[in-house]
Amino acid sequence: MVTSFRRGLKEAGYVDGRNVTIEFRWADGHYDRLPAMAADLVRRQVAVIVTGGTPAAIVAKAATSTIPTVIIVGGDPVQLGLVESLNRPGGNVTGLAVLTVELEAKKLELLHELLPAATAIALLVNPTTVLTESETKGVQDAARSLGLHLHVLNASTESQIDAAFGALVELRASALIVSVDTFLNNSRGQIVALAARYAVPAVYGVRDYVNAGGLMSYGTDLVDMYGQSGIYARKILKGARPADLPIQQVTKVALVINLKTAKTLGLTFPTTLLGRADEVIE
Repeated sequence: MVTSFRRGLKEAGYVDGRNVTIEFRWADGHYDRLPAMAADLVRRQVAVIVTGGTPAAIVAKAATSTIPTVIIVGGDPVQLGLVESLNRPGGNVTGLAVLTVELEAKKLELLHELLPAATAIALLVNPTTVLTESETKGVQDAARSLGLHLHVLNASTESQIDAAFGALVELRASALIVSVDTFLNNSRGQIVALAARYAVPAVYGVRDYVNAGGLMSYGTDLVDMYGQSGIYARKILKGARPADLPIQQVTKVALVINLKTAKTLGLTFPTTLLGRADEVIE
């Protein structure tokens, strides 16, 4: 993602270390670190702040009303109070709005199609992020419509992820949905390993999980989004005002399936589901 962001800048001649300096700050999913990081960047009077994820966008918005800020945010940035409108953001914030909340119910439907006999599904969420409530409600509504029982499992630390999988087994949930969240994504190695250990079919919102051995993902392309955020950053560096740059709504999603993992789990994907896959890893 960093490479993609740099590429977006480089297309306009901005190269890190040559004619622009990129100051990276990584919270690694620990959202309590974000306010201090944002305050530090404001003190340094950076030319542009670029954020990844909804929590970082909200913190950056609160930290400054003057420094141009490019966000990547799940959900509606208008409802979140980040911009005045999608077409005319109006303040110092612009960027990309990504489908996340809307896709959680679809991920449940994919699991139901793969495992039609399953009656109980688990949803793993990070309770400390702002979108969790709306994501959970969407999946609960979809579960009711399909006649499924949904178990919501919370985890905001590595030990809680371990505990969540233990609870999943005790609850006899047949499969797992993993919410899109920076902390959970950063913990994907642990999550994929636990899913394999407990033989739990799981669907994720980011293809990085599938690259790490996860069963399937359904979501937007993060690499492309960070490239787009780099393009917006370079436009601002060249003099564009965030208020005049419309929020880009990212609606393209991809279904990626790992058949090697499916074979390990003893699963056979329906041909109708395989036919809709954008990529199949064999």
